[in-house]
Amino acid sequence: MTLPVSFSALRAFVEVGRHGSIKRAASELNVTPGAVSQQIKALEAQFGIQLLKRGNREVKLTPQGLRLFGMIAPGFEQIDTAVQAFYDRRPNLRSLVISTTPALASCWLAPRFGGFTAQHPQIEIRVDSSVDLTDLKRGPVDIAIRHGSGDYPGLDTALLHRPSLVAVASPRLVRDGPLAAPLDCLRYPLLQDRDRVDWTTWFQALGARPGRTATKGPSYADDNLLIQGAVAGQGLAVVRDIYAADALQSGRIVLAFEAAVPTKEGYFVVVDPDKLTVPKIAAFRQWILREAGRA
Repeated sequence: MTLPVSFSALRAFVEVGRHGSIKRAASELNVTPGAVSQQIKALEAQFGIQLLKRGNREVKLTPQGLRLFGMIAPGFEQIDTAVQAFYDRRPNLRSLVISTTPALASCWLAPRFGGFTAQHPQIEIRVDSSVDLTDLKRGPVDIAIRHGSGDYPGLDTALLHRPSLVAVASPRLVRDGPLAAPLDCLRYPLLQDRDRVDWTTWFQALGARPGRTATKGPSYADDNLLIQGAVAGQGLAVVRDIYAADALQSGRIVLAFEAAVPTKEGYFVVVDPDKLTVPKIAAFRQWILREAGRA
């Protein structure tokens, strides 16, 4: 005899197990936390066991809860994957959702979208520019470009670019060409990234010791703004070469010093392996790797 267990209650339980939070589970399901709590309590009453240990800020699964979660969570994963695959293969589905950082989106990716659109006019690109990580297994994002070590368990990763730090400036500011020594940069204002110490990293890698001066100067929220500040002649900026590529090619900025400092991490194209054969995802992945010289 099959027990008449509520599917929505089981889904709520699985989401709580995944997130360790009733509030986050409610947000995922687009319902109230109270509704999730009631569904869990209904399950506990029906099974006659306690499924959750409730704390002030988080909840944990009991041993019985862990057992139930292990039995039913894979089933929901399969349902999610199947529904997403069916949805993605609809002939009238044309949008491709890409997640990447704001700086990469504006400095490198967006200027190149025209090439992809010319080859695939039926695919409509949507960019989710955020520094936050996204759930490629279950979220709406089709493909992500992430900056990091490339270690993303359960996901397909391909190196797009391993950037170097370069010092750039307006050609009006360094009229005589690249500077002779790293410390010569101190003759100019140093434009800073608000969240990083790229100048310090750059100087140290080149064996220079500028002291605290390396951290002084106007600060900007991201690399795109840093480049715009350099274009405007406000000072010298240290940015990742991939961000500066187009501005350097157009002559809006030039290298203030010829040496580049390799970074440890890279930009990776990340995809759920179950979606690698989805035509729109496969097409974009192949195109962007070719665009970066990786395919």
